[in-house]
Amino acid sequence: MYVLRVQHSVPDYAAWKAAFDSDPLGREKSGVKSYRILRPADDPGHVMIDLDFDTAAEAEALEAALREMWTRVTVAVDPQSQIVEVVETRQY
Repeated sequence: MYVLRVQHSVPDYAAWKAAFDSDPLGREKSGVKSYRILRPADDPGHVMIDLDFDTAAEAEALEAALREMWTRVTVAVDPQSQIVEVVETRQY
């Protein structure tokens, strides 16, 4: 599994969440299997989003679409992204 990790500041979380929920890029159609939204406990104005994919190619394609979209939006400040491969996971 591959994870596209996105993080950025959000001046207005409610506005950002509404934009995220509108799903302008079509996450499911783009190959996203699941996602997680995280916020630091001490900084609710920052978000991290993990988007899970079966293939690196799907993650790369959505990352490219996100980078293009970021040139047109104001709800995300200084967005950064990275694709990582899950090499091991365990639940207790």
